[in-house]
Amino acid sequence: MSQDKNRKARLARTDVSEDHPLVTEHDPTTERTSRLVEEIKETADKFARDRATRGDLKIVSRALRELRYAFKVFTPYRRNRKVTVFGSARTSPDHPAYQASLVFGKRFADAGWYVVTGAGGGIMEGAHVGAGRKMSMGLNIMLPFEQESNYVISNDEKLVNLKYFFTRKLMFVKEVHAVALFPGGFGTQDECFETLTLVQTGKRELMPIVLVDEPGGSYWKDWQQFVVKQLEKNGLISPVDHSLYKITDNVDEAFDEIMNFYCVYHSMRYIKDKLYFRLHFEPTEELLEELNTDFADIISSGIIERVDAHPQEADEEHLAHMPRLAFNFNRRDMGRLRQMVDCINDSFEACAVTWSPDD
Repeated sequence: MSQDKNRKARLARTDVSEDHPLVTEHDPTTERTSRLVEEIKETADKFARDRATRGDLKIVSRALRELRYAFKVFTPYRRNRKVTVFGSARTSPDHPAYQASLVFGKRFADAGWYVVTGAGGGIMEGAHVGAGRKMSMGLNIMLPFEQESNYVISNDEKLVNLKYFFTRKLMFVKEVHAVALFPGGFGTQDECFETLTLVQTGKRELMPIVLVDEPGGSYWKDWQQFVVKQLEKNGLISPVDHSLYKITDNVDEAFDEIMNFYCVYHSMRYIKDKLYFRLHFEPTEELLEELNTDFADIISSGIIERVDAHPQEADEEHLAHMPRLAFNFNRRDMGRLRQMVDCINDSFEACAVTWSPDD
């Protein structure tokens, strides 16, 4: 696959992520860790009191054990950026989509990102082959007919084997900073719509979502036609919801979409009634004026303003130095919020660097 060795890519540090992923809501009455553990124990006791069935208890017990171990595996890597790659396990190595996933995995590993997949064959294997064992992480699902983990991640300490799809899918979106979807079957479509739903409803903080086709392919273009005709035209989604994802058949564009997102913007947290944006660069007065004018429709009250780190962000001390914006977001128009992030990122050129795949 051809690459422009002198194109511009906008990069940010890959080892300054949050220690507490997905905790986007800060509660001033947050309980101590020891109390939360006690609550888990109390809930377990209530199952016995409720005379829960053996089947129900097996589900809860297995899910809790799976999540505990998965969290243990991912915790040492939480400050490192990661991208989840979804796609068919049936795609053969000689298929253009497999080759595209291989290039995609290598591109991100070279940029310092870990590549997380379902650890199977096809697209998942391709992304891991490109990333290499060191930069690969896997969440394998145990099925009676498939699938064994691919040869790249097999027996690696960064591989987690899971029985339930719901625990697996939680890890796919909770522990990563971007999602890329290549062509696939029911599972890929499920993962696509679930990721979009979580971001659209604010249950998962904003992150870039790229739908990547093989060069010249039409899989996601055809999907887009269905979404526009059946969902948008019938008022089931808003036109601005298309801002939550990008469709491309070019790996360079997919790479740039994700990297651009984190060039200036870093992360977000809700504290009381306000949404805080952490940034890599100090916003200018001109940018503040532009944001307050162009995005007044999603500000429920007050204005967007520069602020310092809030005391309730003490759990992320390594991020305390970062510039911040805060405002009262209406917590509804996530597509418009994504457009605001794009506006912030596009206003800076300081993070633009020349990138080469041979670097």
